[in-house]
Order: sequence, then structure tokens, then C-alpha cells
Amino acid sequence: MFLVGLTGGIASGKSTVVSVLRELGCAVIDADVIARQVVQPPFQAYQRIVQAFGPEILLESGEINREALGSIIFSQPEKRKLLNTITHPEIQKEMLKQIIKYFLLGYRYVILDIPLLFEANTLTRFMKHTVLVYCDPQTQLSRLMLRNRLSQPDAEARIAAQLSLAEKVKLADHIIDNSGDLEATRRQTLKLHTLLEDSLDFMLVRLLAVATMTGAGCFLYFLLRPLVF
Repeated sequence: MFLVGLTGGIASGKSTVVSVLRELGCAVIDADVIARQVVQPPFQAYQRIVQAFGPEILLESGEINREALGSIIFSQPEKRKLLNTITHPEIQKEMLKQIIKYFLLGYRYVILDIPLLFEANTLTRFMKHTVLVYCDPQTQLSRLMLRNRLSQPDAEARIAAQLSLAEKVKLADHIIDNSGDLEATRRQTLKLHTLLEDSLDFMLVRLLAVATMTGAGCFLYFLLRPLVF
């Protein structure tokens, strides 16, 4: 099994591509879903966020108001960095658990849906392939304004808080252009899936895993042999 990092820009249509991949039966780990989980009260990250940003970011239910927190971190880069240092270790821990699960289930590859894959730049070294969902800047701006009901200045500020799609294009191994209609995006996604399924990269990873486990087993055998015989 090997890892594929999937990313995009805000409102570039990454969720559309993920939906198609799930229809194809792919294993997808959504970093956003995990990020929402780790900031719930049972997790340590929740307490640290409340301490760092204050109780004014909480809803009456005690849960974190994501819109209020989002307004802070999009306007204050140092606050965004602070939030990332709190949440990223917890997110990565949960992602690792799911990766192990899919490995044991025998999947050839696992897609890690990570919106800020290139911005964080901590997980790219673990990815065999990186995929960018792209759309042209005007389409991205229009989609974001419509989806989030934002004014143009607010939408532009949120886009500017991320690395531009033009820069991400230079970093990605594969590009899915989502500027057009759904069928065009679906065809590109299917083509990528076929390429990844036909890849033999997963065999090397499995051979290494088997060799590691075999070596560890042999070591334990010789270590414990005097105690058994």
C-alpha cells in the first residue's frame, strides 16, 4: 500500500473529486473530518484551543464555534499558526490509525485528503503521489462567494490565506482540472484511479513490511530460544 496526498484550494472542488473516488471504492481519509473530531470536548486539543483563544469562541453547547474561530485565524496568521501547532499532532495521530486499518484490509493505495498539504509541508515526504484539484482563479472566487455567502473582499482574503493554486500546480505530481463540468472532472478522476490501481508501488511497500516483520520475528525467536528450549 502507498499513500496519495490529495489537495486543492478553498472552493476548487476537491469534495467533488473525493465523491467520485469514494464511488470507485477508494480508501479516503478526510483530514477535515478528523480535524472536526479532535476539537471536540473529549480531546486534549479542545482544552488547549479554549485556553489559547478564550471562551468567546464557544457556542452555548460548549462546542467550538468554527465560524468564529475561522474569522480569527484567517485575519491573523500568527493565530492560524498557533491553531495548527495544537491540532496537527492530534490529526496526524488519528490519520495513522486509519492508514494502518486500510493497510490491514489490503488496499493498494490510500488517499489522504489534506486541504493544506503543501502549506504545512510536513506530510508530503510520506506521499508516493500528490494530486491537486485545480480551477481557474475567477471560478474559485465565484464559487467561494456563492458557497459561503461572502463578499468579494472576504472571499479574496480567505483565498489569499492559502498558497495560490498556481504555486500548488508546480508542486503536484498530478492535476485534476475542475474548472469545467462534472463529467470532465469525473473522466480525469477515473483516469487517475486507473493509473494508481495499475501501479506496482504497493508491492514494494508490502515486501518491505513483510521483510521487516519477518526480521523482527526471527530476532525474537533467537532471543527467546534459550528460554524455551
